[in-house]
Amino acid sequence: MKVYSKDILMFKYGLLLSVVLLIFSCSDSKPVNSEATESNFSLAYERSGGDSTSTYQEVIDFYESLAGKDDRVSIESIYETDSGEPLHLVSFKPKDVQENPLKVLINNGIHPGESDGIDATMLLFKEFSNNVSTLPTTIEIYTIPIYNVGGALNRNSNSRTNQNGPKAHGFRGNAKNYDLNRDFIKSDTKNSKAFYSIFHQVNPDVFVDTHVSNGADYQYTLTHLFTQHNKLGGALGRHLENEFIPKVEAGLKAEDWDITPYVNVSNTSPERGFSQFNDSPRYSTGYTTLWNTLGLMIETHMLKPYKQRVEGTLEMLKTLVNVSHQQKESIQLARDENFKAFANAQVYPINFEVDSSKTSTYNFLGYEVESSTSEVTKLPRIKFRRDQPFEREVTYYNYFKQSDSILIPEAYIIPKQWSKVIELLKWNNISYERFAEDTIVSVEKYRIIDYKTRTSAYEGHYLHSETKVEAESIDKTYQQGDVLVKTNQPGIRYIIETLEPAAVDSFFNWNFFDIILQQKEGFSPYVFEDLAVEILENNPKLQAEFENKQNTDSEFANNWYQQLDWIHKHSKYYEKAHLTYPIVRVLK
Repeated sequence: MKVYSKDILMFKYGLLLSVVLLIFSCSDSKPVNSEATESNFSLAYERSGGDSTSTYQEVIDFYESLAGKDDRVSIESIYETDSGEPLHLVSFKPKDVQENPLKVLINNGIHPGESDGIDATMLLFKEFSNNVSTLPTTIEIYTIPIYNVGGALNRNSNSRTNQNGPKAHGFRGNAKNYDLNRDFIKSDTKNSKAFYSIFHQVNPDVFVDTHVSNGADYQYTLTHLFTQHNKLGGALGRHLENEFIPKVEAGLKAEDWDITPYVNVSNTSPERGFSQFNDSPRYSTGYTTLWNTLGLMIETHMLKPYKQRVEGTLEMLKTLVNVSHQQKESIQLARDENFKAFANAQVYPINFEVDSSKTSTYNFLGYEVESSTSEVTKLPRIKFRRDQPFEREVTYYNYFKQSDSILIPEAYIIPKQWSKVIELLKWNNISYERFAEDTIVSVEKYRIIDYKTRTSAYEGHYLHSETKVEAESIDKTYQQGDVLVKTNQPGIRYIIETLEPAAVDSFFNWNFFDIILQQKEGFSPYVFEDLAVEILENNPKLQAEFENKQNTDSEFANNWYQQLDWIHKHSKYYEKAHLTYPIVRVLK
């Protein structure tokens, strides 16, 4: 469709345009394409009786219109997303908001097919604006209306295969087909960088991400996936587990909304028990944990009607606001204590696993499971019998223990050529200094001694795991412009989780340093044979070690190349860069 400017039209049509404009200026008609301009800002969800969700543009129009009529509401554009559209931040601030308010940030549409939170948050803001519900003066509430803009624009009715509504919705992948809830550390998208800007601008005390769950079937509409309290750690982790979660559950129960922890099972019965989800830093609540923010994913159940899911999400958001208001001082104090505790810590846990020695018990509302033979595959299948509900005690594994830890260094040094890493530190408000001149520093360097790698692509990467390192103390010259990152700063957890290669979501495990895994120089075996003899003769200790390996390792003894390669790698001819992690630690 061609679009002409107003000036050109006036030039071409002169008097005709003037008449048309006069007619329209006297008319009471309103634009028909924007739901937000309709009376009382009605939503597609409301007009459809709970069967539909708004388009991306309708959502933005709604918030812009709301901000236009209510000066407590504001909307701003932040950076941009992979779609080319900006990310938006909407805020609701009471006029008489108290000093140092508790800040709640709601993120919606990270998976736009899971649109419950998009509609529930609009309804929440609408209620606050119309004074149907009152936002406490202790609270400022913020929302990212739709985080995955590209996925929301890719609207369809089929990609959520088993989901019970809405009629049309967005797609899980963003404009570049990334799952944004795996991108908070590796940051392959502009969306994540826009999120960094918003997150550090708001600095929320409580973070909420709205989702829809699949997996097993059960009676609940609502499930909660709070960040793992042992990983959150310290006073804030204890407050989350002992004060915040019980109060949220009780508040929902009082409004006749049963809720359970996220049911972390698939294609099996939950009554066998399940563990809490391990939300590592690649996920939204895992990332926000690094900044000592209390985090939660709301997970409604995909098989429940859309209207019911939105209503449940709305009630959950109201309850979270109320509990946050009631516990404002305790949350903020616990958060401050966490920052202080990590600033003074000597050891940091970089990996966690389920602690099966500690469990909790829930009265779980489920359905009986029937086993049968599949008509399709002719193999065993299960079916949840909704006509046979039950309430039974279920074991919940909600305690984790550290499986690996490191001594916290005073600083890390990043050679200036690793610019992508340095750029991500900037985006995450990490302070650093550059060496003003070439400097010799006593450091601890790592050598990668083992790691596993996925055999199939995962979010544009072949992710590493189970990474093992060995450390060595050396004196090394660093060049002018190389970067010194001190750990004594608010972002200490982000620094460690990304720069320690053995951490589950480290930059190393996300393939930032794969170039060091490839050896650049080798040897010609027929020439190196004679040099190998000389190397062993000049180093009796190495020769003894080599002969011992020949005698104890049959595979090694029967492989001539392995033997020559072993000697080469223990000689001065072997390149130092191979398997040497380029970021070093400055010990205290």
